[in-house]
Amino acid sequence: MAAVGDDVSVESARRVALRAQGFGGPRGRADVRRVRKAIRQTGVLQLDSVNVVCRSHYLPAFARVGDYSRASLDRLSWGADRELFEYFWGHKAALLPLDVFPLMRWRMLAAERQVWDDELSPDVTAPWSVVAGMRRLTAERPGYVDQVLRLVTEQGPLTAGEASPDGVRRKRTDPHPDPSTGTMWNWQDAKIAIEYLFCTGQVTIAGRRHFERIYDLTERVLPAGVLDAPVPTADEARRELVRIAARGLGIATLKELCGGSGQAHFPLPAATGREVIADLVDAGDLVPVRVEGVKQQSYLWHEAEDRPVEAQALLSPFDPLIWNRDRTHHLFDFFYRISIYTPAPQRVHGYYVLPFLLGDRLVARVDLKADRQNSTLVVPTLTAEPGAPDFVEQLAAELRLMADWLDLEHIAVPADGRTAAQLTERIRVTRTPARSVTADAEK
Repeated sequence: MAAVGDDVSVESARRVALRAQGFGGPRGRADVRRVRKAIRQTGVLQLDSVNVVCRSHYLPAFARVGDYSRASLDRLSWGADRELFEYFWGHKAALLPLDVFPLMRWRMLAAERQVWDDELSPDVTAPWSVVAGMRRLTAERPGYVDQVLRLVTEQGPLTAGEASPDGVRRKRTDPHPDPSTGTMWNWQDAKIAIEYLFCTGQVTIAGRRHFERIYDLTERVLPAGVLDAPVPTADEARRELVRIAARGLGIATLKELCGGSGQAHFPLPAATGREVIADLVDAGDLVPVRVEGVKQQSYLWHEAEDRPVEAQALLSPFDPLIWNRDRTHHLFDFFYRISIYTPAPQRVHGYYVLPFLLGDRLVARVDLKADRQNSTLVVPTLTAEPGAPDFVEQLAAELRLMADWLDLEHIAVPADGRTAAQLTERIRVTRTPARSVTADAEK
């Protein structure tokens, strides 16, 4: 691998990133061991409520291992013998391996301080809706959080709606209709209180009901061995978290590893981030290099692999490989923005667009929708990247694999254009008796 100060081509950096994220291995029917390995390689599964294709946290494992049981991931996440827990990874709600829990203790303490400090800590901890909401609750309803905690203790596990000790609901016309306190998301006082308890580690997520969080005391949810594990200092925890991020990214700038932006893998204050990176360089974990086309200093994980990657996958907009859009742009020459919040007339490539990874390139943008009522995987829009190699055969196979995985019987390609027509024809001539494909005109 590269030595300190070496120049790294963008092609090499791309291969390193893909290998670090677990791409290039065999795919097909996958057991829980391969799912577990894929999660370790990603380092984190971001949670999001959008369910156009399926919940986003299921997709990264599918991209890496293929057809696996989503129920197995549910068990790993929320089952009695869970191996994952929910918390915030940077700004993002996420599923993390249980052995990361002790590394988050400093953030839980920082979240508690953040609520009460007049000057906010530079550490990114609790969401602002919790901080602002708690400050209002403290002034308006002293003792309310203790009441919520007592209710969870006595009656948990509970949803946020069930955790209200008095059933009082705020209206948007009530005083202090500041969106930052949670009214923008219809956060009631009980939701603010229980999210504060979650941020500070007093309660955690026991499970999900129709994707709604169910809260319970942390000691009743997580294994005693995890709760009793030695708690590292804040500095030790930060170093280990950035080490996890570096291993998962393979090669990255400081900003991508731990910069204060929302697109960092693990955000830290600027001065703290520089200190952590310097420590990891001194320890030999990170190797300073220069990546072609990237002005900032990059850092290579010391065990990173630069080997050819023959990947084939549809990537969730929240996949760790591409969630940093600037990094995606310079590694893959792929300018990507999610369009679910964009007004329909302004969308260019569709509503829920999944980049299609082939080899070590992103070759197409595939707008997808699971029409569950008609048991159909729908491709409303398909856009090939400029200069992309022919990918129709591989995309047809990937769509069939995804349809089978989602238990959908049909594939429909109403997208316009020559590539979409070729895709429809390719799926039609290769279909199996158990599955079918319909062009828009055949519906």
